[in-house]
Amino acid sequence: MAPFLQKFFPAVLRKMAEAKTNMYCMYDSQVLTLFTSSLYVAGLASSLVASRLTAAIGRRNIMVLGGITFLAGAGINGGAENIAMLILGRILLGFGVGFTNQATPIYLSEVAPSKWRGAFNTGFQFFIGIGVVVSNCINFGTAKLSWGWRLSLGLAGVPAAVMTIGALFITDSPSSLVERGKVEKARSSLQKVRGKDIDVEAELGDIMKSSEIAKASADESFLTIFERKYRPHLIMAIAIPSFQQLTGINIIAFYAPQLFQSVGFGSDSALIASIILGLVNLGSILVSTGVVDRYGRRSLFLVGGVLMFVCQIAVSFVLAYASGVAGNKEMSRGYAILVLALMCVYAAGFGWSWGPLAWLIPSEIFPIKIRATGQSIAVAMNFAITFVLSQTFLTMLCHFKFGTFLFYAGWIGIMTLFIAFFLPETKGIPLDSMYAVWERHWFWRRFVKD
Repeated sequence: MAPFLQKFFPAVLRKMAEAKTNMYCMYDSQVLTLFTSSLYVAGLASSLVASRLTAAIGRRNIMVLGGITFLAGAGINGGAENIAMLILGRILLGFGVGFTNQATPIYLSEVAPSKWRGAFNTGFQFFIGIGVVVSNCINFGTAKLSWGWRLSLGLAGVPAAVMTIGALFITDSPSSLVERGKVEKARSSLQKVRGKDIDVEAELGDIMKSSEIAKASADESFLTIFERKYRPHLIMAIAIPSFQQLTGINIIAFYAPQLFQSVGFGSDSALIASIILGLVNLGSILVSTGVVDRYGRRSLFLVGGVLMFVCQIAVSFVLAYASGVAGNKEMSRGYAILVLALMCVYAAGFGWSWGPLAWLIPSEIFPIKIRATGQSIAVAMNFAITFVLSQTFLTMLCHFKFGTFLFYAGWIGIMTLFIAFFLPETKGIPLDSMYAVWERHWFWRRFVKD
């Protein structure tokens, strides 16, 4: 939004007005990227703290804490008068996101029946997708108002308020309650989520056994994940969230209006293109929700990876041909639409693979002994890689030009091969029996078996 840039980032507006600036360097500003990426530094810190807090006070209470923190950050951003207030608001937003990203996927995996756990957990990414689409619609609707940016930033508090209030009306997960010694409340919670006519004693017994094992090593809970038998869990906790960000999807989502405006769309058209991209991603997440527990995680990962790899290479070639190697040729509207179409196919591939599954896999593979620690590492890695990429994307786009998309294509190729060789299928496996999939795997069994 021009009024927002004029108030906080006037240098960007001046750069946009310079005729000599090529299309790739229009938004290259470290201050602008710091506004975006500061959220991820805070998210990284809070996700590490949240590991202990989640175990100590429960998943539900962490979601409440995250919602309140996010609400405060949205309020400060909406009323910001200077860069410092913007950054402070983003930091509070980051703490809120860090807390909820730590607690919510674990909560969903712990309360979901094994046969539907994939569908439950992809719902987490689905509602993130809804948030992206709604935020782009709000940006489009408020773009013409001089104070529209305040409304756009401040309305982020609405979903935070809904989540906070909603979390107050749910019970904590049975695993969390048992972990804190509240067995009767855990039985009641389990009965509520499974149904009154279901005998939950066997499942509760399994949860209690897992909890006893976890308590036996409570004093070394963080270091436990570095033991040899948990090597595959540690590798996945690092690799899966890192690879999700190295697909480039979040960078493209965050900077989509700037990206599309850079390749030939006007400012209003760029916002519309971002909305279209978000809707495609949302629809593909629904596809994933419907088939993830039928066809499994690996097949969706592989199909999505191949699709994204091809699209990123195609985007790179179109940009190189249509705008010139230096990016100083004016791109025709036809080629700009082709870029949008390719990005939509790419977003669809992400939406049924790395989007929801990168949250699902870490939430279901850890035994309760290392579950909070493993999820904390996974969330922290997600924020760390996102921070680095968001802080460098616009500069990379300016210097690498169309080669930026080849950079992401290379990573997509690597991560697709990683999934093919090293990720076992986990569909339909109860959380407390997940050790079996590692014992049967051709590579990981050397670590998990004595």
